[in-house]
Amino acid sequence: MSEAKLFHWPVRVYWEDTDAGGVVYHASYLRFLERARTEWLRYLGVDQMAFKQATGLAFMVHRMEIDFLKPALLDDELLVTVEVKERRSASILFVQTIARADGAVLIQAQVRAACVDLQRMQPARIPDDIIGRIDRVPA
Repeated sequence: MSEAKLFHWPVRVYWEDTDAGGVVYHASYLRFLERARTEWLRYLGVDQMAFKQATGLAFMVHRMEIDFLKPALLDDELLVTVEVKERRSASILFVQTIARADGAVLIQAQVRAACVDLQRMQPARIPDDIIGRIDRVPA
Protein backbone atom coordinates (compact mmCIF):
# COMPACT_ATOMS: atom_id res chain seq x y z
CA MET A 1 0.00 0.00 0.00
CA SER A 2 1.25 3.47 -0.75
CA GLU A 3 2.14 5.86 2.06
CA ALA A 4 -0.97 7.93 1.24
CA LYS A 5 -3.19 4.91 2.05
CA LEU A 6 -1.36 4.21 5.33
CA PHE A 7 -3.34 5.70 8.22
CA HIS A 8 -1.43 6.71 11.37
CA TRP A 9 -2.78 7.24 14.90
CA PRO A 10 -0.61 8.40 17.84
CA VAL A 11 -0.86 6.76 21.26
CA ARG A 12 0.99 7.46 24.49
CA VAL A 13 1.53 4.67 27.01
CA TYR A 14 -0.11 5.45 30.35
CA TRP A 15 0.26 3.70 33.70
CA GLU A 16 -3.04 1.86 33.15
CA ASP A 17 -1.59 0.26 29.98
CA THR A 18 1.31 -1.36 31.82
CA ASP A 19 2.06 -4.17 34.22
CA ALA A 20 3.75 -3.64 37.60
CA GLY A 21 7.13 -3.32 35.85
CA GLY A 22 6.06 -0.45 33.59
CA VAL A 23 5.99 -2.68 30.48
CA VAL A 24 2.87 -2.53 28.29
CA TYR A 25 0.59 -5.43 29.15
CA HIS A 26 -0.07 -7.57 26.05
CA ALA A 27 -3.84 -6.93 26.01
CA SER A 28 -3.26 -3.17 25.91
CA TYR A 29 -1.93 -3.52 22.38
CA LEU A 30 -5.36 -4.80 21.33
CA ARG A 31 -6.91 -1.54 22.55
CA PHE A 32 -4.30 0.49 20.67
CA LEU A 33 -5.02 -1.43 17.45
CA GLU A 34 -8.78 -1.06 17.92
CA ARG A 35 -8.55 2.68 18.56
CA ALA A 36 -6.57 3.16 15.36
CA ARG A 37 -9.13 1.21 13.30
CA THR A 38 -11.93 3.26 14.88
CA GLU A 39 -10.12 6.51 14.03
CA TRP A 40 -9.53 5.21 10.49
CA LEU A 41 -13.29 4.77 10.12
CA ARG A 42 -13.82 8.31 11.43
CA TYR A 43 -11.26 9.53 8.89
CA LEU A 44 -13.42 7.89 6.22
CA GLY A 45 -16.48 9.71 7.60
CA VAL A 46 -18.04 6.65 9.23
CA ASP A 47 -19.67 7.25 12.61
CA GLN A 48 -19.95 3.73 14.01
CA MET A 49 -22.94 4.48 16.25
CA ALA A 50 -24.86 6.14 13.40
CA PHE A 51 -23.87 3.24 11.11
CA LYS A 52 -25.19 0.73 13.64
CA GLN A 53 -28.44 2.63 14.19
CA ALA A 54 -29.08 3.15 10.48
CA THR A 55 -28.20 -0.36 9.28
CA GLY A 56 -28.17 -2.73 12.25
CA LEU A 57 -24.61 -3.61 11.22
CA ALA A 58 -21.27 -3.32 12.97
CA PHE A 59 -17.69 -4.38 12.39
CA MET A 60 -16.39 -7.12 14.69
CA VAL A 61 -12.97 -8.70 14.90
CA HIS A 62 -13.12 -12.19 13.42
CA ARG A 63 -9.45 -13.12 13.47
CA MET A 64 -6.24 -11.58 14.73
CA GLU A 65 -2.59 -12.58 14.40
CA ILE A 66 -0.03 -10.61 16.37
CA ASP A 67 3.74 -10.74 16.47
CA PHE A 68 5.10 -9.14 19.63
CA LEU A 69 8.56 -7.99 18.56
CA LYS A 70 9.68 -5.53 21.25
CA PRO A 71 8.09 -4.10 24.39
CA ALA A 72 6.68 -0.63 24.83
CA LEU A 73 7.27 1.09 28.14
CA LEU A 74 5.48 3.56 30.37
CA ASP A 75 5.30 7.03 28.75
CA ASP A 76 6.47 5.86 25.30
CA GLU A 77 4.99 7.71 22.35
CA LEU A 78 3.70 5.20 19.82
CA LEU A 79 2.36 5.36 16.29
CA VAL A 80 -0.27 2.83 15.25
CA THR A 81 -0.85 2.24 11.55
CA VAL A 82 -3.87 0.90 9.68
CA GLU A 83 -3.67 -0.42 6.15
CA VAL A 84 -6.28 -2.33 4.15
CA LYS A 85 -4.66 -5.45 2.75
CA GLU A 86 -7.83 -7.04 1.34
CA ARG A 87 -11.50 -6.16 1.14
CA ARG A 88 -14.09 -8.86 0.66
CA SER A 89 -17.85 -8.46 0.43
CA ALA A 90 -18.35 -8.97 4.19
CA SER A 91 -14.92 -8.41 5.72
CA ILE A 92 -11.74 -6.35 5.65
CA LEU A 93 -8.24 -7.63 6.31
CA PHE A 94 -6.06 -5.00 7.95
CA VAL A 95 -2.31 -4.94 8.38
CA GLN A 96 -1.37 -2.93 11.44
CA THR A 97 1.85 -1.98 13.17
CA ILE A 98 2.70 -0.29 16.42
CA ALA A 99 6.03 1.52 16.50
CA ARG A 100 7.83 3.80 18.91
CA ALA A 101 8.49 7.39 17.92
CA ASP A 102 12.10 6.37 17.15
CA GLY A 103 10.75 4.06 14.41
CA ALA A 104 11.32 0.74 16.20
CA VAL A 105 8.47 -1.61 15.22
CA LEU A 106 7.04 -3.26 18.33
CA ILE A 107 3.95 -5.04 17.02
CA GLN A 108 2.93 -6.43 13.64
CA ALA A 109 -0.67 -7.59 13.32
CA GLN A 110 -3.17 -8.83 10.79
CA VAL A 111 -6.78 -8.26 11.76
CA ARG A 112 -9.84 -9.48 9.88
CA ALA A 113 -12.94 -7.48 10.79
CA ALA A 114 -16.29 -8.84 9.65
CA CYS A 115 -19.37 -6.79 8.93
CA VAL A 116 -22.07 -8.39 11.09
CA ASP A 117 -25.86 -8.12 11.20
CA LEU A 118 -26.26 -7.56 14.94
CA GLN A 119 -29.79 -8.94 15.14
CA ARG A 120 -28.89 -12.25 13.49
CA MET A 121 -25.22 -12.24 14.56
CA GLN A 122 -24.33 -13.33 11.03
CA PRO A 123 -21.90 -11.90 8.45
CA ALA A 124 -23.45 -9.25 6.20
CA ARG A 125 -22.35 -7.51 3.02
CA ILE A 126 -20.50 -4.26 3.66
CA PRO A 127 -22.77 -1.46 2.38
CA ASP A 128 -21.76 0.06 -0.95
CA ASP A 129 -21.34 3.48 0.67
CA ILE A 130 -18.66 2.14 3.02
CA ILE A 131 -16.97 0.19 0.20
CA GLY A 132 -16.89 3.38 -1.84
CA ARG A 133 -15.26 5.29 1.01
CA ILE A 134 -12.60 2.61 1.42
CA ASP A 135 -11.92 2.45 -2.31
CA ARG A 136 -11.70 6.24 -2.65
CA VAL A 137 -8.84 6.63 -0.17
CA PRO A 138 -6.12 8.33 -2.24
CA ALA A 139 -3.42 6.05 -3.63
